[in-house]
Amino acid sequence: MGKLRSSSMIVIMLILCLFGEVLCKSKKPKPKPHSSDFDFFYFVQQWPGAYCDTKGHKCCYPNTGKPTTDFHIHGLWPNYNDGGYPSSCDSSKPFDESELDDDFLSKLTTEWPSFTCPSIGTKFWAHEWNKHGTCAQSVFNNQRDYFQAGLDLKKKTNLLQALGNSKIIPNDEFYNVEDVKEAMKNEIGFYPWLECNIDGEGNSQIYQVYVCVGKNGKDFIECPVLPHGNCASRVQFPKF
Repeated sequence: MGKLRSSSMIVIMLILCLFGEVLCKSKKPKPKPHSSDFDFFYFVQQWPGAYCDTKGHKCCYPNTGKPTTDFHIHGLWPNYNDGGYPSSCDSSKPFDESELDDDFLSKLTTEWPSFTCPSIGTKFWAHEWNKHGTCAQSVFNNQRDYFQAGLDLKKKTNLLQALGNSKIIPNDEFYNVEDVKEAMKNEIGFYPWLECNIDGEGNSQIYQVYVCVGKNGKDFIECPVLPHGNCASRVQFPKF
């Protein structure tokens, strides 16, 4: 009798799955490709010393040469409070380099460079605008305003100085991950989320820093939801 009940339950669950009932839905939120509604931003910066030291990962500098020894912008990404995100919301307004003058492009090269190989130049910014920026046009009037918001947020975070104030410097030494977060929180006002990578020797390294920003694209907030993954209890801050 017990086996019969178990078999019946399995059949019922399979039927519910076929009709897309909640029992079989994935817990992971899915992106909504054409929605420009969102709740907050992730402002993400990466440490080039870790990017260029990732196991099995090549690193190329922009055509202008090696960037400064500092955290650099990866992106400003609209997100939902449930962990999902909008993506590629407006194909009618693709990235247009002609809207950015030479001085502004120079700033992006310095503060928002790509380290991928081969060097992709403006294709990186085109990707960030087309995938993420077009979903935030309710906040930013155009792509220049979007990129300027990222530049302004970088100045406000000042991550390298914040870490230096706590004697956490990029010298290949290891630091307590909670001390790293605390040092950044002292500058930002809120705890960041830290993403680590693994180098060729298996060391957990400071790689990317996520700071949550309100829907206005200006003010730091406590993160409504955090990305997946975590770092080791002690992390290396690699040289660059």
